[in-house]
Amino acid sequence: MRILVIGRGGREHAIIWALKKSAKIKQIYCAPGNAGIAQLATNVDIGELEFDRLVGFARDNVIDLVVVGPDDPLAAGIVDEFEAANIPVYGPRKNAAEIEGSKIFMKDLLRKYNIPTAKYETFTDYDSAAAYLKEQPLPIVIKADGLAAGKGVSVCFTREEADKALAETMVDKSFGAAGDKVVIEEFLAGQEMSILAFVDGETVKPMSPAQDHKQVFDNDQGPNTGGMGTYSPLPHIDQSIIDEAIENIIKPTARAMVSEGRPFRGVLFAGLMITKDGPKTIEFNARFGDPETQVVLPRLETDLLDIFLASVNGTLDQVEMKWSDEAAVCVVLASGGYPGSYPKGLPISGLDKVDVPGALVFHAGTAMKDGQFVTNGGRVLGVVGRGAGIAEARANAYKAAEGIAFEGQIKRTDIAAKALV
Repeated sequence: MRILVIGRGGREHAIIWALKKSAKIKQIYCAPGNAGIAQLATNVDIGELEFDRLVGFARDNVIDLVVVGPDDPLAAGIVDEFEAANIPVYGPRKNAAEIEGSKIFMKDLLRKYNIPTAKYETFTDYDSAAAYLKEQPLPIVIKADGLAAGKGVSVCFTREEADKALAETMVDKSFGAAGDKVVIEEFLAGQEMSILAFVDGETVKPMSPAQDHKQVFDNDQGPNTGGMGTYSPLPHIDQSIIDEAIENIIKPTARAMVSEGRPFRGVLFAGLMITKDGPKTIEFNARFGDPETQVVLPRLETDLLDIFLASVNGTLDQVEMKWSDEAAVCVVLASGGYPGSYPKGLPISGLDKVDVPGALVFHAGTAMKDGQFVTNGGRVLGVVGRGAGIAEARANAYKAAEGIAFEGQIKRTDIAAKALV
C-alpha cells in the first residue's frame, strides 16, 4: 500500500515510525515532513493547508490511505476534501473536529450530555468577561476558544495574572482570532491524565493512558507549551480511575457526537483531571497528541495500519488492541525562548551517537542544511527511552538525551518524576 501522512512534527514522525513496521506498506510519503521524517519516508513539499495540491498528489500517486496528523487541517475540513475526491482518509470530518476547534462547542456538548467537566461560562466581548472574572474565586482558568497550538490556556493564581491573561487573549489578540471568544472556567485540582482512543462512531478503543508536562520549566513552572515530555503507562493511577474516565467521559462523548449528527472517526484525545470527585474533562483534541503519541505508539503491538483501515472500513469493533507491558518516557529538547520567539537554523550535534538500547529520537522541529541537522521549531526533538518500568525508561530517556546538543537548548529534568514517588 501507498500511504500519505500529513504533518511535520514529532507526532507524524512517531506515526510513520509505527506504520513502517507494517508489512503491508510499500511506500510512505509525508507532506511536508521534516529532516528526521526524511529518514523513514519521502517528504513532499506541500503544506498541510494546501488541500487542492494534497488531493492532487494523492490522486496522481495512487495513494491508498491518507493519515492527517495536525489539528489545523482537520478543523479546516481536509477530511471532507479527500472524501469528496473518493480518497480513503483517516481522521474526523470538519463538523466532528470542532470538538477541538472550538472549546465553547466542546464545553456546551459536555454540559448538554451531563459529561463531567469544570464549571464555566463563555464570552464574546471583553467587558462582560472582565466583569465576570472579578467575581470569581482564584485560581481561575482562561481559555481561548479556537486553536492556539496548545498555548491558549492560562491558569491564573492572582488577580493580576487573570486580568493580564484575559486582556492578552481578547484585546491584544495574542492568539489571533482564536481569542475572539473565551471560556472562563473553574480551576480543577488534582493529577492530569491523557487518554487517547481510536474512535469510529460509538466504537471506542482506548489506548494506554499517558501523562504530559505542559509548563516549560521544572516543577511545572513557566508558561504553557505544547508539551515538554510524557510517559506511559501510569502505574501510580489506579485502573479503576482509568476505567471510570473511559466509561463516564470518552464513551458518552462519542455517543453524544453521533447524537449531534457529527460522528467522530479518528483519534479522540481526552485531557483529564483526576479530582476528588473523580475524573473530569479539561479538553478534547481531535487527533493524536504531541508528545503523547511518542510514548503511546511505541507500546502498541497491534499493526497501526490495520487499525486505520478498520476505522475507514467501519470494522474497528472487530480489532483487538494489544499493548506492551514496557514503559516509555519522552523528554522534549526545545529551543531557547520557547514557547515565545526562538532562533532557527542552529546546528544539532550528537544525533549519531545515541546508543541507548531501545531509545528513539523523534524529530519535531528540524531541517537539513549543508548535510547537518539544524533546529527549525520550538520543540526540536523528542527523545524516548523504553524499559521494564517507568524508572528504567526514564533513565534511558535522559541518558539518550545527554549527548544531543544545540545552542540554548531547554530540557526539563523532572519528566515522569511524579510516577516514581
